Amino acid sequence: MNTAPSATVRLTVSQATVRFLAAQWSERDEQRRPLFAGVLGIFGHGNVAGIGQALLEHEHEAEGRPDLPYILARNEQAMVHTAVAYARQKDRLQTWACTASIGPGSTNMLTGAALATINRLPVLLLPADTFATRPSAPVLQELEHPCAADISVNDAFRPLSRFFDRVTRPEQLPSALMGAMRVLTDPAETGAVTIALPQDVQAEGYDWPAELFHDRTWHVARPPAEPTRLTAAADLVRQARCPLIVAGGGVHHSAAEEALTALAEKTGIPVGETQAGKGSLPHGHPQQMGGIGSTGTTAANALARDADLVIGVGTRWADFTTASRTAFQHENVRFININVTGFDAGKHAGLSVVADAREALTALTDVLGGHRVDSAYEKRQDELWHSWNEQVEAAYNPPPEVTERLPDGVLTQATVLGCVNELSDPRDVVLCAAGSMPGDLHKLWRVRDRKGYHVEYGYSCMGYEIPAALGVRLADDTRDVFAMVGDGGYLMMPTELATAVQERLKIVVVLVQNNGFHSIGSLSESLGSQRFGTRYRYRSADGRLDGPNLPTDLAGNARSLGAHVVEVRSRSELAAAVAQAKTWPADGGPFVIHVETDPHVFAPDSESWWDVPVSAVSRLGSTQEAHASYTAHKKAQRPLLAPAADAERNGPPAARAGNQS
Repeated sequence: MNTAPSATVRLTVSQATVRFLAAQWSERDEQRRPLFAGVLGIFGHGNVAGIGQALLEHEHEAEGRPDLPYILARNEQAMVHTAVAYARQKDRLQTWACTASIGPGSTNMLTGAALATINRLPVLLLPADTFATRPSAPVLQELEHPCAADISVNDAFRPLSRFFDRVTRPEQLPSALMGAMRVLTDPAETGAVTIALPQDVQAEGYDWPAELFHDRTWHVARPPAEPTRLTAAADLVRQARCPLIVAGGGVHHSAAEEALTALAEKTGIPVGETQAGKGSLPHGHPQQMGGIGSTGTTAANALARDADLVIGVGTRWADFTTASRTAFQHENVRFININVTGFDAGKHAGLSVVADAREALTALTDVLGGHRVDSAYEKRQDELWHSWNEQVEAAYNPPPEVTERLPDGVLTQATVLGCVNELSDPRDVVLCAAGSMPGDLHKLWRVRDRKGYHVEYGYSCMGYEIPAALGVRLADDTRDVFAMVGDGGYLMMPTELATAVQERLKIVVVLVQNNGFHSIGSLSESLGSQRFGTRYRYRSADGRLDGPNLPTDLAGNARSLGAHVVEVRSRSELAAAVAQAKTWPADGGPFVIHVETDPHVFAPDSESWWDVPVSAVSRLGSTQEAHASYTAHKKAQRPLLAPAADAERNGPPAARAGNQS
């Protein structure tokens, strides 16, 4: 037996971490790529001499571009958004690591961690922590807990992370890193992964086994569906008169668009899309009904109301998708849930098909054979879609009776979206997050490429847009990315324009100024709260925030950060600016188009609902009216608890009653 000691390498904990990350690879479908594209960070006293020194040494040792290039961010939350957007654009097969200093540097990443985990997207967080050895506690920025001396602010990451560890001794690092990689590359478990690194441990030297730094490939699995589940699902589909597919983000993560297209084309089953799933079928496909739910199309929502079977693919069934459980009104509606995560597959008492989306859809198509929905149902799909498409055209190109009411130089938000949609290339990416624009995009945007639509709506995080645009551009510099951001979202996180300038990253930011929170203002009005506190106004003499608009110069702010800015005041000027942006050099940095819109002109209504409680007691007539409307809508809310198992055994009640055609 060979008892010779293993070779060791003397490195600090930080140097070992960097060397390990550079040697990690992911593989799916026999295609292998580096798991980490690099490290995003901001240095402070908690990480500058640890991870910072290790990245410096890594850069000096590299021949040419280092395996883990470092990008200096301007805000810690923003750099997590950049990493998350990159991971989404890469189908969760690659991501970035993010390093921050102790205290506020680390806790600034909490929002990004929540966003990553909610959206099931992988990102590695390396927050610095206070001294493990506690030589002079409390140190700067240390939280002292009177009952637990081992707690730090980084414990706040625990409920937000899919994996959490704190390395207080060098010997713990290998197991922490291995656990982190396992979760990052598991499609059913992935999300934010956090390894807290005390600042003294980061700089501590240790003799590491050399094999820790060997190249390591993590296989990203495509688990198949159980045959019995597929048989049961196929039986439910055959029994249904009005089936509907709801495509979620899992379709994109699995690269299952072609498999979904094949199923829809062979069966004639229509497809509605969640925000994350939009673009699962391209615009113009006969079975593509557009967005579904609270911000959906009237076509998809009309089909949802009558659907007796709903097939969810890669969706977590958020309230916007289900219109707060009012979208599906058929008395005998049943669900099939195809999801790689059992937690999501079990929702709405559905038939649970735990599998990779591409594998399950391909297999289900085979099991269904030549089954197809009734021709009358296909005709209805076509009629509903053409009716909706006419509304989109009218929103993109509003009639004179709408435009004549607008102040000089002010456009409608739908006109802005339509202009960008029509003049951008099919492969370009539209990107947005919180506010009114995601809803309008979900209804109106015509997606022409599987990666052409990127809206973060799982956490609906204002400020995501600009840093996420960096992530998309870093992931694929052959596509232009158009970040649609309102003034509210812009003011939350404009800082990464400076990062785009430093890295010479071309992103196109369409900055829509409407002097307030358009989305919440509209919601406030619908709830009887009269847009209170949602407008950017001076305080008037009577103490209310209803004076003139603030003179905030957002275009000037963008210029001050180094961006090229074009201000437009007509549709023709907007079209010219988009054309100029398309010819902007790839290394020209950020290109900002500033346009003012009227927040009181709305996109076509989705004929759907979202559950936001209204004050039950009020002296305001507007609130009383809103509460009456809210109470009426609540009556349509459904628990969606009828077990699909009943249908598996006996068929849907409608079929048993002899109502099936």
